[in-house]
Amino acid sequence: MDTQILDGKATALTIRAELAKATAKLKAHNVKPGLVVILVGEDPASQIYVRNKDRAASGAGFEVNTIRLPETVSQQALEAEVEKLNQDPKVHGILVQLPLPGTLNAGAVVDCLDPAKDVDGLSPRSVAAWTLGRPGHKPCTPAGCIELLDRYSIDISGLHMVIVGRSMLVGKPLAALAMARNATVTVCHSRTQDLAGHCRQADVLVAAVGRAKLIQGDWVRSGAIVLDVGINRGEDGKLVGDADQAGMMGRARALTPVPGGIGPMTIAMLIRNTFCCAARSVGLDPEVLLAEAAACTEGAEA
Repeated sequence: MDTQILDGKATALTIRAELAKATAKLKAHNVKPGLVVILVGEDPASQIYVRNKDRAASGAGFEVNTIRLPETVSQQALEAEVEKLNQDPKVHGILVQLPLPGTLNAGAVVDCLDPAKDVDGLSPRSVAAWTLGRPGHKPCTPAGCIELLDRYSIDISGLHMVIVGRSMLVGKPLAALAMARNATVTVCHSRTQDLAGHCRQADVLVAAVGRAKLIQGDWVRSGAIVLDVGINRGEDGKLVGDADQAGMMGRARALTPVPGGIGPMTIAMLIRNTFCCAARSVGLDPEVLLAEAAACTEGAEA
């Protein structure tokens, strides 16, 4: 069996091109989407993520700023910074880069976010929206997983999705989004017995636990679709996923690579959420603008 590679990097570039076209239309309304990222401390992985987000958003025509705060910043000062951004009409999206240093209460910081500007989809109102299937911002990585499947015309309705990982960033919201698409979902975690057996039952297997090559090739049923969300640094310094990708080639029907799979899609969804915030701030329907931009992009490619 030939394994199809689900190219998140190329797909994200297409989405970003669509967003750039849609953003240009906002100029007639004197709106330039504004994204502010708050980065606390010097975590190397966070530094890379923020740099990539800044570059992608700037390329789409956004106004992007990063507020860098020391690891010693107080809870009160951090929450005050968030509140100041909540009140700034030029800021349409706010992202607090996680994880925060252990001395800070991340949940309390997220609670301070204006839900209309919560482009990471993690505030209580956002969580309620995606849990209940109502309109609202969806967390970027799970939304990126669903969008990538859509772009490859993979319908998960009726399929059994097994998600390894139950975090609020990926596992729990992805389960909700998949069920909204009529998938049957099993969520596994560190206490799950016979993890390999659960994985072998999956039509769609999602590896999102943060352990390099945890999911072995023979844990994958022949013909399954594998979404590898993990990003880990191997002993040789190279990035590897949570799945043993070499062992899945020829077994999986489709597979996301690491790097170049879900990571770029996460950033694309962040930019899209910010665009939607900006459009709604002047009473425009972002979905209409995005559909028009996608049609223009498809026409240009044809």
